[in-house]
Amino acid sequence: MTIQLKAKQVSMRFKDRVLFHVPDLTIGPNAAIYLKGDNGVGKTTLLKILAGLLKPTSGEIDPSSPRFMSCLFGGAGRKDVIYLHQSPYLFDGTVYQNVVYGIKHKRLDAQDKRAEVISALRSVGLETLADEHVSVLSGGEKQRVAMARAWVLKPSILLMDEPSASLDHESIERLVYMAQDLLTHGSSIVITSHQTNALTKLCRKQWWIKDCTLIESPLLQIIDKKQTDQESDYAASNSD
Repeated sequence: MTIQLKAKQVSMRFKDRVLFHVPDLTIGPNAAIYLKGDNGVGKTTLLKILAGLLKPTSGEIDPSSPRFMSCLFGGAGRKDVIYLHQSPYLFDGTVYQNVVYGIKHKRLDAQDKRAEVISALRSVGLETLADEHVSVLSGGEKQRVAMARAWVLKPSILLMDEPSASLDHESIERLVYMAQDLLTHGSSIVITSHQTNALTKLCRKQWWIKDCTLIESPLLQIIDKKQTDQESDYAASNSD
């Protein structure tokens, strides 16, 4: 089941400085959003608020935000919203142990759980490293493990904070595959990135944090208008 997450009058203040004030926003169902903004405007802070990892200075999130551990790894609480950090935290253990942790409370026998984990690792190209300790992984491989751990939970909303930073082309393509799969099954994604890439091209809407507020625009209309203008210019040049 997918959910719709709504925020109203959400503000974040640090002492006398207002980082941002968002009158309202809605995520889902089946949304793909590109969150943009300059460094320091609060993109990461906003994602953490939506995930329940930070409490805003004021405002409401509906449904109520889940507890920290439930948000990251599932369990007794709601596991609908997952935040994927740019530098993901991995447990001191094997690749397999890190991914299976997300579904340890799921009512499946050990064999079925292993099948789900191996399927997730295969999707990110790391099934052969399932029994390796995470300390031997590269930065890109760690990010792929974190994505597999999130994907195996089948979240309703996945918040991806600079997921492609410092990743090679193969790693980005692996993340794209999993993000596409989530969208196919009705989930929503929000992606922050400082440059367009294969992940941001999945998005159909964009948010800008600018002048301490959130500006929303449908990404497809922007692309379509640019393409229409280019086609019009091409047609005009050929008619001369």
